[in-house]
Amino acid sequence: MNIIATVGSAMSISSTRRSFLAAAGVAAASGAALGASSHPIRLGGPVFIKSDDPEELAREHRRLGYSAAYCPNAKATDRDRTRAIQKAFASQNVVIAEVGAWKNMLDPDAEKRRANLEYVVERCELAEAVGARCCVDIAGSYNPTVWYGPNPKNLSKQFFDATVENCRHIIDTVKPKHTKFTIEMMGWNLPDGPDAYLDLIKAVNRPAFGVHLDVCNGINCPRRFYENAAYIRDCFQKLGPHITSCHAKDLKWIVELNVHFLEVVPGRGEMDYKAYLGGLAGLPTEVPLMLEHLKTPEEYDEGNHYIQRVGASMGLTFA
Repeated sequence: MNIIATVGSAMSISSTRRSFLAAAGVAAASGAALGASSHPIRLGGPVFIKSDDPEELAREHRRLGYSAAYCPNAKATDRDRTRAIQKAFASQNVVIAEVGAWKNMLDPDAEKRRANLEYVVERCELAEAVGARCCVDIAGSYNPTVWYGPNPKNLSKQFFDATVENCRHIIDTVKPKHTKFTIEMMGWNLPDGPDAYLDLIKAVNRPAFGVHLDVCNGINCPRRFYENAAYIRDCFQKLGPHITSCHAKDLKWIVELNVHFLEVVPGRGEMDYKAYLGGLAGLPTEVPLMLEHLKTPEEYDEGNHYIQRVGASMGLTFA
C-alpha cells in the first residue's frame, strides 16, 4: 500500500553513484510531470442532496467543485437509467470514477461466498454499463465475522490463488470493454503493497484488471507512516500505468501502547498530499481522486478545499 530501502555506511562508491543517479532520475521525472502535466486532476466525493435524478446529482457535483463521482444508484439491467446517468454526468464534465462492490469474495461460508461473488459480477456489469473507470472491491478475508477483518491465512498462497481465480471469474464473465475490475490494497490482506499488487496483476493476466489505489490502506507500520511520501512515490512508480481510480483521506497516529492509525480528514493527518497529487499529475491519463470515509458534508468540504489548496500551491489545476 512497500519497499523501504535501507543503506549501509559501507556502500561502495560505484553503488553510491548508481543510487544517486536513480534518485535524481525519479526526482527529475516527478518535476517534469508536474511541469508538463497535460491534464487536470479530477477530484470527487459523495453528495448529500435528497434526489435520485441524474441531472440534479451531476449539477450538485459541479456546484461542490467535483469533476468525478461515485456511481449513483442503478442496476445494469436498467438501460434507460444507466444511459441517463452517462448523459447527465458527461454534460457536466463529471466522470463516474467507480462502482463499489463491497462484499467478501473469500467468505468462509461457501453459500455466502457464492452470493457475494455474484453480487460483485453484477456491480462490474453496472460499471461497464455507465462507463465507470472501474469496479472496486477488496480481495476479501477468511475472517468469519468481519468481512474485511484480519485472519492468519489472509497473506497466504491459498488467499492469493483464490483471489486470482475470483478476479478472472469476474472479468471473464462480464468481459468489460470500458471499465476495469480492481481491488484495493489492505494492510493485513493481500495485496498489501505495490509489489504484491504487481504479483497479482501478473497472475490474473487480464487486460481488464486494473489498480485502485488507496495509499492510506497500505500504511500498516511506523516506517511506512514516517516515510509515507517515499511509499506513495513507490506506488505510483510501480503501479502507475494500471491505476484507474484513487481514494483520498488522511491518517493520524493515536498514541497508545501499540500502533493505532486513525482515518481523518485530509489535512488533519500526516499523509504527504504533495507526493500524492504529484503522482496523480504525472500519470498518462486522468485518474479520479475520490474523498471517502468522512462523517459529514462539512468534513468533505474541508477535505476538498485542503486538497485543492495543496494542488494550487504546486501549480496544478483541477477539472
